[in-house]
Amino acid sequence: MSAKESERFSGAKSLIKSLEYEGVDTIFGYPGGVVLPIYDELFDSDIRHILVRHEQAAAHAADGYARATGRTGVCLATSGPGATNLVTGIANAYMDSVPMVALTGQVATNLIGNDAFQEADITGITIPITKNNYLIKDAKELPRIIKEAFYIASTGRPGPVLVDIPKDVSTSIINYEYPETIEIKSYKPTFAGHPKQIKKACELIEKAERPVLYIGGGAIISGAHDEIFSLAELLMAPVTTTLMGKGAFPEDHPLSLGMLGMHGTRYANYAIIDSDLLIAIGARFDDRVTGKIESFAPNAKVIHIDIDPAELGKNVKVDVPIVGDAKMILKKLISTLKIKLPRTQEWMRKIETWKKEFPLDYEVSGKDLRPQYIVQQLNELCSDGIFCTEVGQNQMWAAHYIRTKKPRTFISSGGLGTMGYGFPAAMGAKVGCPDKDVWDIAGDGSIQMNIQELATVVENDIPVKVAILNNMYLGMVRQWQELFYNRRYSFTNMKGQPNFVKVAEAYGAEGIEVTKKSEVRDAIKKALKSDKPVFIDFKVTREENVFPMVPAGAAINEFVEYGGFR
Repeated sequence: MSAKESERFSGAKSLIKSLEYEGVDTIFGYPGGVVLPIYDELFDSDIRHILVRHEQAAAHAADGYARATGRTGVCLATSGPGATNLVTGIANAYMDSVPMVALTGQVATNLIGNDAFQEADITGITIPITKNNYLIKDAKELPRIIKEAFYIASTGRPGPVLVDIPKDVSTSIINYEYPETIEIKSYKPTFAGHPKQIKKACELIEKAERPVLYIGGGAIISGAHDEIFSLAELLMAPVTTTLMGKGAFPEDHPLSLGMLGMHGTRYANYAIIDSDLLIAIGARFDDRVTGKIESFAPNAKVIHIDIDPAELGKNVKVDVPIVGDAKMILKKLISTLKIKLPRTQEWMRKIETWKKEFPLDYEVSGKDLRPQYIVQQLNELCSDGIFCTEVGQNQMWAAHYIRTKKPRTFISSGGLGTMGYGFPAAMGAKVGCPDKDVWDIAGDGSIQMNIQELATVVENDIPVKVAILNNMYLGMVRQWQELFYNRRYSFTNMKGQPNFVKVAEAYGAEGIEVTKKSEVRDAIKKALKSDKPVFIDFKVTREENVFPMVPAGAAINEFVEYGGFR
């Protein structure tokens, strides 16, 4: 059936047909009373449904699927608590600009507003954390709304769109016709940058002696990594990325500075402070990057390329704002530039000196099992894998020592900082990219926030690997208590941890415990050979800290280590 042919379907069947037209191959979901008509139609569909054990995991899995593949992730939950359990995952996707369509059931239209059983105003609840949302009150509107939802979620600055479907809408019979195109008068993303602004940017670039490329997640969304590589080499300019931008530029390249900001490399932060031109691409100047805003790149002119005009000038003064798609703008910019020989030799020599003087390091000698060493071995043994992270120290060690080389291979909760994100996100990434080795680098606290998804990955043969950096603390909070609260570890000690090996085995996965440095590589290799999900419980040194570190609110060249500022 073509999209224009008309047949009489129920709302539920119309929904499934519409999802099929959008190319949806997987839904992460959890059934309930008001979505039973949808699940009944899903039973006969070729769309794969992954039954999670908690709706929050459904949203995170759809998020991980979307980040790994570039396609829109889809999650499905019932009304009331099912819908509200999606909220953290939707907010997480909103903060990190992830294309997602969240489908929720709703009580029948005649019961809305009556405090009916399992009723929640999910469209009202999610207004601040969705790009758009819909409550469908007439089944005839369903095909158009689904078309709009996928279009809005995936275009411009991507984000989650929620569609709330009352039960009687699912059961109503309509003449089904799926629109081939969509026209939304109030929604017109700008893709091509303004030519005059691109020309101004070129003039600044041609004059610059100490340029820095500052790359955010928008560059990955736009697929601009080839153009960023070309621009960096054309200018011979250093490149620093945010947590969300890891993968937009290969971190084994001599021009790479790694990550900047609160836990950025010293040389990245020093380069920002000393630069005379900042070329920001798909980045939003958030506080974890800028630190004390008035001290951020104080001598630099700023070119900011972003598809969301609301981001331009929001946090820092911008000299040349360019609204549009990063890939398209960079192509035009590179072709316009009149640089034949780069003029950054002296600048790069200074940066090389910083790199030698202030490398990322930790106590390597001795037999202690340190988390940085584990992440380094993961990086060496799984260089072509996808790495997801939880949030906290594990996330920052992963950001430091996973040398990301390709886009969509480092997946982490940047904006919301959601503990419990990594494991279900890894599940979604593995479903979307079954040929890749997919790891979740976790802490012992964060893994327990969605540990129930062990059942999901075992049941559905999703062999993700989880490296738990187990220090029996809420590590990052403990680190702050050590540095800023005189070692008063108020409720961050988690000695009462389960035996993670037995937990994994209880669900039908494999578990490996590692207590010695000499066991690390063999454990990783064993996990890689397994066709099952694997938990590796690394018993790491308990009070290891993440350094470099810039305290909140300080300038990004004001680092703190043991004993105070340096």
